[in-house]
Amino acid sequence: MSLMDSAARSTALKDIQAPLKERYRSDPTSAVVTLKADGELDGSGVACRVRTATALAEAGLHPATGGDGTQLCSGDMLLEALVACAGVTLRAVATALGLEVAGTVHAEGDLDFRGTLGVAKDAPVGFRDIRLSFDLDTTADAEQVATLMKLTERYCVVLQTLVSSPSTSVQVSTAS
Repeated sequence: MSLMDSAARSTALKDIQAPLKERYRSDPTSAVVTLKADGELDGSGVACRVRTATALAEAGLHPATGGDGTQLCSGDMLLEALVACAGVTLRAVATALGLEVAGTVHAEGDLDFRGTLGVAKDAPVGFRDIRLSFDLDTTADAEQVATLMKLTERYCVVLQTLVSSPSTSVQVSTAS
């Protein structure tokens, strides 16, 4: 893409976001949006069906916990959400900065399945380490890339959620 295309995309994004930013500045409560996800427990197996915006995804056990690998793993889905958010955020920041950027985003995380399976009480349940990496193809200089990455890290919702570990609650109700 040419610099003109990049400048046009940057202007278009700023034009789309400007009224939103102004509204959020003048009415901060309008910026708070509750995102939701719902799942349906599968009565015939160890699975949960999750409705996404475009499909029904069925999650099940990872093969390391007894799954057969035919269903999605929620741990993989977490890493996929991180990659998706980081990639979209990087592209938005690059567009706003007028930078041409292509490439790939990769996330990987280490799990000790002894914790999940209750084999060792000292083994953590959940990821103990997550690594996010970018392999970029860009003509941006080192300073521009540093700014791009700093802003991507700052504004990536999923990354910041993982880093800040927000307060989380669990509730249950029964049909009885």
